[in-house]
Amino acid sequence: MNTSPVAVVTGASSGIGAQIAKELMENGWRVAAFDLRENPQTDLCILVDVTYESNICAAIDHVEKTFGKVDAVVAAAGYYEETPFTEISLPDWQRMLRVHIAGVHNLLRAALPGMLRRHKGAFVTIASERAIGGGCNDAHYASAKAAALALTRSAASEFASHGIRINAVAPGPTDTPLLPADSWERQRDFLDTLPVPRIANTHEIALAVRSLIEDEHFLSGEVISINSGTVI
Repeated sequence: MNTSPVAVVTGASSGIGAQIAKELMENGWRVAAFDLRENPQTDLCILVDVTYESNICAAIDHVEKTFGKVDAVVAAAGYYEETPFTEISLPDWQRMLRVHIAGVHNLLRAALPGMLRRHKGAFVTIASERAIGGGCNDAHYASAKAAALALTRSAASEFASHGIRINAVAPGPTDTPLLPADSWERQRDFLDTLPVPRIANTHEIALAVRSLIEDEHFLSGEVISINSGTVI
């Protein structure tokens, strides 16, 4: 019987999510990838949209039936766009909130019952420095990430006594395809203003996530900021 721990990682086909899945698998985890695109490198890949609760519940149920449990969930699914505040449409707001708020909510609702039965589990959301410090031309993204962070902290408070550790990692500018090659956050004149004058890489984010789900610590509702000192 395989007793390796099992993690679900959303947004696992690219960027931060893919690196988290890779880091966990290289360190003995079995990983189920949830995404709109396939990641054939993982132990199990389920094509699913995180904004639909019934689909996420069915996907978590499939993972539990396949591997017998879910020890950890990493909510890394998301997307980013820059739009001036006065040009953000209602559909823009609704989509951003569905992905980042409903996505985290749906994962919590689906994964918590199994963790509660075992009195053990770890949940990590990928937040953003924008959730803490706001941003220019991305009010809908910053607001959605801030709300997801509040949801993370509220759930952490409610379920800590049940042996479930819920925390967040809040990256700043990170070298992923989501950050355009010509982004001002890649420019030398911006980077030179940072305490650590470079953007983060996905491996650094993945290491922080692995530490939060593997290490037996007392952190609950904590936010680990990996942002080169952009927001302190």
